Amino acid sequence: MDTEAQHTERDRSSRPEPEAVEGRSRFALVARITDWLPGGRISLTLLVCLVFLLILNAFVVQPFQIPSGSMEDGLRIGDRVLVNKLAYRFGAEPRRGDVVVFDGSGYFGNADYIKRVVGVGGDRVVCCDKEGRIEVNGRSVDESAFLYPGDSPSTVPFRVVVPDGTLFVLGDHRSDSSDSRDHLGSPGGGMIPVSDVIGRADWIVWPTAHWTRLNRPGAYARVPAASATAGGAHG
Repeated sequence: MDTEAQHTERDRSSRPEPEAVEGRSRFALVARITDWLPGGRISLTLLVCLVFLLILNAFVVQPFQIPSGSMEDGLRIGDRVLVNKLAYRFGAEPRRGDVVVFDGSGYFGNADYIKRVVGVGGDRVVCCDKEGRIEVNGRSVDESAFLYPGDSPSTVPFRVVVPDGTLFVLGDHRSDSSDSRDHLGSPGGGMIPVSDVIGRADWIVWPTAHWTRLNRPGAYARVPAASATAGGAHG
């Protein structure tokens, strides 16, 4: 009886482990796929990379080519930027000074646009103060660090209050930019819904000589929150 019991135990121990069986099944599946695909493992590797890039492009980052000179001198025609599509996906909101790409359908035109955020929901944006600078919530903004050389902040005077959930955007090359100023009398008042923002432009990646990170200008960091000036806005 003892011998039979030991023999039975040995038979059980000789059975393949579940993990080993699963591993061999996966290997067999991969082998069948590579046999079916023209090019074998090389084609499978390229297919996996393509799927990965498609997922990356759809949900994480997307390249965007600069189509016009409206964001010069920082972004030139033909430059390619990487747009961070996760920047505003987890509760974060666009901030003043961010360079954003948005869907302009129904507002600017049937295309994607890239502009700088000058005002967010609740902001009072005025042009211009006594020195010709744009004023946000009562604070004058020095845009000289990124404004196109020789351009004034705006040749078009305006005074707007940005509705909640929208953005007031301008190009850095003000004399060559169609932006919120040009659509003040249109439906939506030239404001861009935050929901139409595709993402934030974080890097210039091409050409390599122009490779740089796009940082938020410090001038906007000193603008007070809209709530701090709400009393003045309604006065």
